[in-house]
Amino acid sequence: MSRLLIVEDQKPLLESLRFGLEEEGHTVLTAMTGSEGYRVASRMPLDVIVLDLMLPDGDGLQMLRRLRNEEFSKPILIVTARDSVQDRITGLDSGADDYLVKPFAFEELVARLRALLRRNVLPADSTLRLDDLSMDLINRRVTRAGQVLDLTQRQFGVLEYLLRNKNQIVTRDMLARDVWKASTATWTNVIEVQINHLRKKIEREGLPTLLHTVRGEGYVLGELQ
Repeated sequence: MSRLLIVEDQKPLLESLRFGLEEEGHTVLTAMTGSEGYRVASRMPLDVIVLDLMLPDGDGLQMLRRLRNEEFSKPILIVTARDSVQDRITGLDSGADDYLVKPFAFEELVARLRALLRRNVLPADSTLRLDDLSMDLINRRVTRAGQVLDLTQRQFGVLEYLLRNKNQIVTRDMLARDVWKASTATWTNVIEVQINHLRKKIEREGLPTLLHTVRGEGYVLGELQ
């Protein structure tokens, strides 16, 4: 199966998760501090990280940001008691791929890990394209007309989803469900803000407009079929 790292300072929970995930067939590595987790992630091949935020040596976001700054590209699932909308936004915008609030059902954790691991299996052609817009999924590099675009982790995820559904309407419900893993009611304003930021980065003066808003329905990357 897959090699997982769990970073969690509550030993009973850590051992429970380790046992359960090993029963699911995964190889599980563990750490109880952010510094220890960073060392493991830097040295060992991993498929996914399960990361608590409240750690003895600081905020788990520090580890998350450091790994992303060093181009660690594997999925990271935050598991934390912090449940405010702003906490979720901060975690996702810092580079997390998903966010699960404690307490949670073990079955939900397993399902979310399955989804992240499926998403991380790249097809033989690991480049997505639309006209002069190109996304390299392996190196996480996006270019438009040969110019590299500086996208956040969240913007990259939104653009990848739009590219996989190019030339068709992508609704806010679809983005909330498949990218934010949440309800539209909670995330509508956040989605609109991210789309606007993404539009400013991919559109270029003198080049055709790629990202269109369909009033009352959603967004289209490319031309609606």
